[in-house]
Amino acid sequence: MAVLLLAEVAGGALAVDATAKAATAGAKLGDVTVLVCGPSAAGEAAAKLDGVSKVLVADDAAYANGLAENLADLIVSLAGDYSHIIAPATTTGKNVLPRVAALLDVMVISDVTEVVDADTFKRPVYAGNAVQTVKSADATKVISFRTSTFEAAGSGGSAAIEAASGAGDTGLSAFVEDKVAESDRPELTSAKIVVSGGRGVGSEESFAIIEALADKLGAAVGASRAAVDSGFAPNDWQVGQTGKVVAPELYIACGISGAIQHLAGMKDSKVIVAINKDEEAPIFQVADFGLVADLFDAVPELTEKL
Repeated sequence: MAVLLLAEVAGGALAVDATAKAATAGAKLGDVTVLVCGPSAAGEAAAKLDGVSKVLVADDAAYANGLAENLADLIVSLAGDYSHIIAPATTTGKNVLPRVAALLDVMVISDVTEVVDADTFKRPVYAGNAVQTVKSADATKVISFRTSTFEAAGSGGSAAIEAASGAGDTGLSAFVEDKVAESDRPELTSAKIVVSGGRGVGSEESFAIIEALADKLGAAVGASRAAVDSGFAPNDWQVGQTGKVVAPELYIACGISGAIQHLAGMKDSKVIVAINKDEEAPIFQVADFGLVADLFDAVPELTEKL
């Protein structure tokens, strides 16, 4: 079995965490070739990942900004040599792989959390309340992996690097600009600690106590959908079924009741701490540590003690 992994590239650099976890998943299927659509430095970083047998580098302006139409065209041109085409289930992966599957006339299997065998995979459905087992008879399997459930591959490899080329720009879309929020905090999906606030925080101004605790811990800041919909926090902080899926070492939920849609985005966290004044809140059913207290008393005190 041969596997083609679309590497996650951001700002011209390899997103090592997402790519390394997808490489671990891909290694369960066969020899992994990583396709890096970016500069040679990103390709060199990918070559160091354990379990990677070869790296293809497409250093072309047509692929530099992750335009899905161009990337899909390139992947399809290479697809004949591979039984599986995979990517991490990130914004890029979820944008590109359905197009690849459509062009190959096969199904796409998204958000896979477990590899049973080369044809059979497990993925969550119904906001994580059930696990679906999917068996595909397609000649080429197109799969996105939910990286929160896989360990990152080590960095002791030395794979061969080759140049790759495709048809270039399809002319179907054009890159205009990136607007990237500047932050000293770690990226939410790869952070080892996440502090999240919910509707109980009460206002955008009050979210400052959540941010203060996060900064003290060197953590990323998250929010429930209720907090985002209420305007307390920006959209890119949202954790949950319709937000980002995280699995940090430590997840601290402040003023979050624990609706199933939120739990779907964080229940794989190693240690979950919940702070809520409602002792009946569903979040306590999944929490490893629960504190029944007013977050406006507990969170500042915790920050001060730290």
